[in-house]
Amino acid sequence: MLLLQKNKMGNDTATICAIATPPGSGAIAVIRLSGEQAIDMCDNVYSSPKSNKTLIDQPPNTIHYGSITDAGEIVDEVLISLFKAPHSFTGENTAEISCHGSPYIQQRLLEVFTKHGARMAEPGEFTMRAFMNGKMDLSQAEGVADLVAADSAASKRLAFQQMRGGFSKEIARLREQLLEFISLVELELDFSEEDVEFADRRQLHALIEKIMKLIKKLLDSFNLGNVLKNGVPVVIAGAPNSGKSTLLNTLVNEERAIVSEIAGTTRDTIEDTITLNGINFRFIDTAGLRETKDKIESLGIERTHSKIQESEIVILILDAQASLDDIQHQITGITEKFGKQNLIPVINKIDLLEDTDTTFAQTLEQKTETKVIPVSAKNETHLDTLKDELVNAANIDSYQQSDIIVSNMRHKEALQNTYDALNRAYEGIDSGIPGDLLSQDVREALHYLGEITGEVTTDEVLGNIFENFCIGK
Repeated sequence: MLLLQKNKMGNDTATICAIATPPGSGAIAVIRLSGEQAIDMCDNVYSSPKSNKTLIDQPPNTIHYGSITDAGEIVDEVLISLFKAPHSFTGENTAEISCHGSPYIQQRLLEVFTKHGARMAEPGEFTMRAFMNGKMDLSQAEGVADLVAADSAASKRLAFQQMRGGFSKEIARLREQLLEFISLVELELDFSEEDVEFADRRQLHALIEKIMKLIKKLLDSFNLGNVLKNGVPVVIAGAPNSGKSTLLNTLVNEERAIVSEIAGTTRDTIEDTITLNGINFRFIDTAGLRETKDKIESLGIERTHSKIQESEIVILILDAQASLDDIQHQITGITEKFGKQNLIPVINKIDLLEDTDTTFAQTLEQKTETKVIPVSAKNETHLDTLKDELVNAANIDSYQQSDIIVSNMRHKEALQNTYDALNRAYEGIDSGIPGDLLSQDVREALHYLGEITGEVTTDEVLGNIFENFCIGK
C-alpha cells in the first residue's frame, strides 16, 4: 500500500466556500471562505459605508461592517471576520461573513463568491486543510467531528479532550520512546561485522512491556469511551403486559410505544434517548419474554435476547400483581442466562397493590435476595429513584476529565495492531531474535501509532474520515 506523508498531500490551493451554519432560516448565517485569495475575493465585492478601506490591508482577527454587492445590487449588509495565514483554523487566509439568515441570501452570497473564482467546499474540507497545514493531527481532526456531533455533557468532554490533543500527546510520547531505541537497534545493523550492541536488550524489553501496559489500558477504555460518545444502551425487558412500553413512554415523555392490554403488542425493538446527569441513555423497549408459537413474536423475542447481550444495563420489569414465585423465576431466568451485572429489577404497577410498596419490596428482596425498585410507570411513582440507579449503574463517575479515553474504532484497531507488533518484539527479545527482525516488529508498531495521528496515512483513510464531516467544517 502506498503511504502518503501529509506534507506531500493537498495540492489543491483553490479558495473554497460554504455555509458554516445549519440549513434553513435563522437570525444570522455564516459563510466561510478559506484559501490564498479568500480576503481578496471579499474585497472584490465588499464596500464600507464610511470609508474606502480594503480588507486585505486590515489587521487580522478584526471584524468589518459593510455591504456585499453583485452587479451594482446590494446582496446583504454583513460583518466580515478576517483571519490571516498562518493564524487561522485552516492555516490559510480565511474570511467568515455573518449575514442575515435567509436561505435566499445565503445562496446568493455563495453565487457571488463562486462567480469570483471560489469553489464549493467538500464535506470536512476546512478541517482537512487544517490537518494538511499542520494545525492539528488526524485524531484531533476526528475530535472536531465528534465535538460537532456531541449531544451530551459526557460526549462533549470526551471530544473536547481529543480535539485539544490529549490523546495525541500520549501517542506521541509512546512513539518517541520507541524511536529512540529502534534508532540504536538499526545503528547496530550498520556495524553487523563488528558484532556490537548499542541498544540494551533488557532496557528495550522493559520499555516494550511498559508501553504494552499503557496500550492495554487505552484498549480497555474503549467500552467506556463508546458509552460516553454514543450513549449507554439500556434494554427494558420483561414479561408481556408488565408495563415495559408504558415505562419507556414515561421516561422519554412521549408516546413512542403502543400500550395495550393485549399481550405481545411489542414485537420489535423501539428505541429513544434521554439525558441524565449529562449522560445519554439509549432506551430499547423489547418484545415480552414468554413462550409463544407466533413466528413474528418469536423473532421479536430473539431480538430481545440479542439486545440484552449487547446492552450495558438491563431494566427487568416485573408485574407487582404476579406471584412472588413467578417474580423470582423471572429474575433467576435472566441472571442465569445473562448474568447479574448491571441488572436493575423494577417492580411495576405498585399503584394496584393493597400492601404498601415499601413492605412489598422488602418481602420480595428477602425472597429473591435481590434489590428491587418499586415503581408505577403509569403514575410516575419512584421514577427518580430508578433514574438515580441508572446513573450509578453507568459508572461514569470512574471517568476523570484528565483520563485518556479511546472512543474511536479506528484508533482502537490501530492500538490493537500496535500491541500485537510489540508483543512479537517482546517475545523475540526473549528468544534472542536478530536485530533486523526486532527492528521490523518495532517499526510496524511505530507505523500503526503513526496511523492514529496521521503521521503516515492513505488517501482512502482520509477520504473515509472527512466524508463524514458536515459541509462548512
